[in-house]
Amino acid sequence: MTELIVYGVVLGSIIALGAIGLTLLYGILRFAHFAHGDLMTLGAYVVLLLNVELLPGLGIPELKLGSISFGGRMLGSLVISMGVTAAVALLIDRLLYHPLRARNSSPIILAMASLGIAFIMRSLIYIIWGPQFWFYSQELRPAWELPLEVRLRPDQVFILVSVLVLVLLLYLLLQRTKFGKAMRATADNPQLAWVCGIDTERVTAWTWILGAALAAAAGVLYGVDAQLRPDMGWSFLLPLFAAVILGGIGSPLGALVGGLILGVVQQVSTAFLLPTYKPAVAFLVLILLLFVRPRGLFGSA
Repeated sequence: MTELIVYGVVLGSIIALGAIGLTLLYGILRFAHFAHGDLMTLGAYVVLLLNVELLPGLGIPELKLGSISFGGRMLGSLVISMGVTAAVALLIDRLLYHPLRARNSSPIILAMASLGIAFIMRSLIYIIWGPQFWFYSQELRPAWELPLEVRLRPDQVFILVSVLVLVLLLYLLLQRTKFGKAMRATADNPQLAWVCGIDTERVTAWTWILGAALAAAAGVLYGVDAQLRPDMGWSFLLPLFAAVILGGIGSPLGALVGGLILGVVQQVSTAFLLPTYKPAVAFLVLILLLFVRPRGLFGSA
């Protein structure tokens, strides 16, 4: 049971990272971005293209980093992937979402547009890479034996540390910088923020950049823990929204806590039920908690 809880924290941290980006987008733009899961997939496949296909062909060596199954080339590909995914998200916003917002389109129109983008992105990944599973590395590393009979792979420790670092950096940005205060003000009241002199269009652009970069990182970390497949982001979409709702819509801290709760619940449920029931168990917990806290754990009363 202890091992399942630890594995649940690993899975939950990945869900939380994607959910934080999703709740940031909703907090600023006020619409459900259904293509967010496919941004995760895009980020994961960009790393596959760089680290497995392009960079080795250019003769760039892999610098091993201790016991993990990959090295410095993978970390460089991760950073590039976050930038590429952010650029793609920003381009989509400029070409599609921004004109719709300029026409005062309803949130449902924006949500349906994002659903179309999700299908397009997923279809392109199928065309380029095919339907088969991919792995960043075929190298097997022994798991570490921890107290309480917990076995944890070095790659999973890397996932936890990476999520912790990214969440800490985001916290410092939102709470300790002038731009973070502008983002929070825009999320609370966009019209009032604009009247007060805040460049809301700039805030919107950077929200896309941050949200997409976090989604890309989440997709890559899931690929490190498991494998890559074209529909991986789509399968993550419901847990991402569930984490956002559970924690409180618009709350990055709530998305973090909600993601961790859902990850642990899903993994622990496998001790009693078949793994195919994991999503159902997670949503059952979500429904029960919403009876107690209709606005989520950290939602405003």
